[in-house]
Amino acid sequence: MKTLRTIIWVLAALAFVVFAAYNWQPVELTLWQNLVLETKVPVLALLAFATGFLPMWAVHRSVTWGQNRRIRTLENSLKNTALAHRADPSPAMADSPVDKSGKTGGDIGDPFSPADSSGDAGGSE
Repeated sequence: MKTLRTIIWVLAALAFVVFAAYNWQPVELTLWQNLVLETKVPVLALLAFATGFLPMWAVHRSVTWGQNRRIRTLENSLKNTALAHRADPSPAMADSPVDKSGKTGGDIGDPFSPADSSGDAGGSE
């Protein structure tokens, strides 16, 4: 992708050089009534391009910088949360006995669970 972008910029620069070579003529630009600027056509074209390009480039860079900062902050908070959960296991869960049904020894089963067959809600009589 960077190669394609470089090729496009080189072609644009080459096109500007060709444009400048064929249009190297002096132009008078009246800024105010008594202030006249005499310059060449390619300089005006370059100033017009820079006037449109530089503000939009600055906005793009600032938005990209802000998004990268936000992504780094979210990644760091996610990493810190994962490390905190890994380093601090609950001691009650590690030492509790578990029977074959997946319930702990002192827990009361869920009467609405389909895996719970000990309840008398089935009506098998």
